[in-house]
Amino acid sequence: MEYPHYNPASDFRPLSDDELMELDELLAGLPGENVMTIEAMDGYLSGLLLTPLPLADRPGADWLPLIWGGDGEGNLPFPSGKQKKKALMLILRHLQSIAVQWREHPQAWEPILSVADDGDDEVADAEDWAIGFMFAVGLADAAWEPLFANAESAALLEPMVLLGADEAELDAKDRERIADPDERDALSRALPDNALALYALRR
Repeated sequence: MEYPHYNPASDFRPLSDDELMELDELLAGLPGENVMTIEAMDGYLSGLLLTPLPLADRPGADWLPLIWGGDGEGNLPFPSGKQKKKALMLILRHLQSIAVQWREHPQAWEPILSVADDGDDEVADAEDWAIGFMFAVGLADAAWEPLFANAESAALLEPMVLLGADEAELDAKDRERIADPDERDALSRALPDNALALYALRR
């Protein structure tokens, strides 16, 4: 199957709650360990848009199939071509809606994060989102190197790195930080503003 390139002028209607739920169920129903959750997909698409390489210059086949763990024979892992096309349409609309929100109404943007009740409080956990984001970073390591080398952008990337990196790559102090529920909540809540600040730097 030929995959479309990302088109910055494409349909940018934000997905409705029902459409987001439909996409979540489509992904959750696919077999395989490498299928992204809806949170990881949201982080992955955000990371692709923030990558210094223009996404419109990258073939869709290089990054779209990674969302569902890669293509198999025929339409696999999707049970039908119809479901695959539906997922593609929803993913591309969601990608474009992120780009438009960042450009026109950045303060209205909210990443898709897990939130759990903790007594009277809600605790945010952006681990899946950050894992998806770091997956996008890994597709273009060289392009991201200057941002990690720069003190300002490296500080903005810290929540994504701490929550999304392989724990084996973190030092003991950072592993203690992410093991602390309050610290994880603080890092997760910092993530939206940091992503928007990275977007402002990229522009």
